[in-house]
Amino acid sequence: MENPIEEIVTQQVLTVAKAVEDKLDDEIAALDRLDMDDMEVLREKRLQQMKKMAEKRRRWISLGHGEYSEIPMEKEFFSVVKASDRVVCHFYRDNWPCKVMDKHLSILAKQHIETRFVKIHAEKSPFLAERLKIIVLPTLALVKNAKVDDYVVGFDELGRTDEFTTEELEERLAKAQVIFFEGESSASRSTAHTRSVRQSSNADSSDSD
Repeated sequence: MENPIEEIVTQQVLTVAKAVEDKLDDEIAALDRLDMDDMEVLREKRLQQMKKMAEKRRRWISLGHGEYSEIPMEKEFFSVVKASDRVVCHFYRDNWPCKVMDKHLSILAKQHIETRFVKIHAEKSPFLAERLKIIVLPTLALVKNAKVDDYVVGFDELGRTDEFTTEELEERLAKAQVIFFEGESSASRSTAHTRSVRQSSNADSSDSD
């Protein structure tokens, strides 16, 4: 005699299988109802979407997206944020914590071409630093539509350690909606990118003094 529990499980499996089969039948039927004109409309729509994205990528690359570059003069900051809808600007000085941030941002700049990644020397940009209230370094100013929308200050939101991963920073930027992020982070798809970039135990650990 069949176990009652096994019988229930078997029935549930059959029910799920039937639901999946019905869904597939509906999708096949919908495709069968499409005539050549409908297929051509779908094809043209997809083609236009691909062209639009290609145009966006060309424009982004022409603006310097896809690379992590330095803004040499603070007045150029304004032209950069006006030209791109999304900008991550690293206010830095020449110390270990900022070098850690540099390495992660260099990776993300290549993975998120939709966003411009730049850096600017805070001590050589006193007007900007004062205006944006930059005190602790490194600080990331997250800019959307030419306005500073959020900040990542030091490593406080990244585990309070310089051993945070690229993935953790990527998720923080995604939370601020300054990068596009769907499902699994791009950093998690490469173990080389998710490892800590810490390479020295003799470097400075803080920049708040």
